Amino acid sequence: MRAVIQRVSEASVCVEGKIISNINKGLLILIGIEEKDSQEDIDWLSGKISRLRIFEDEAGVMNKSILDINGDAIVVSQFTLHASVKKGNRPSYIKAAKPEIAIPLYENFVQRLELDLEKKIGTGIFGADMKISLLNDGPVTITVDTKNKE
Repeated sequence: MRAVIQRVSEASVCVEGKIISNINKGLLILIGIEEKDSQEDIDWLSGKISRLRIFEDEAGVMNKSILDINGDAIVVSQFTLHASVKKGNRPSYIKAAKPEIAIPLYENFVQRLELDLEKKIGTGIFGADMKISLLNDGPVTITVDTKNKE
């Protein structure tokens, strides 16, 4: 699993002109799923995101997690995170999981993150044409890959 985690002051997801998810202070998480992903990837990534200390404390130091600030989250599936541009100029998405594999993993990730954050989180709609708006706070943007845990 590959994630782009953005600390936001606000974020929203629109489908067909309707807002389906919106949050204030928290995280917008774009998630790419590959065929090799498993429950182990879900558990590790959800735990890492929920404990990631990227929110400022009283001294202005990034020392608090989304749990510490009781922040909100939106998770959006984005297969293009597995794009390969090694050959030519047209990205290849061969590593991205097919919907029959990706949808259950995406849904499991959302459920696990809700358990870890102890609250309902917003989502996009898998496979839909979504319009995402955000006000990146910082800016703080972090990429995480469960296959390369750096």
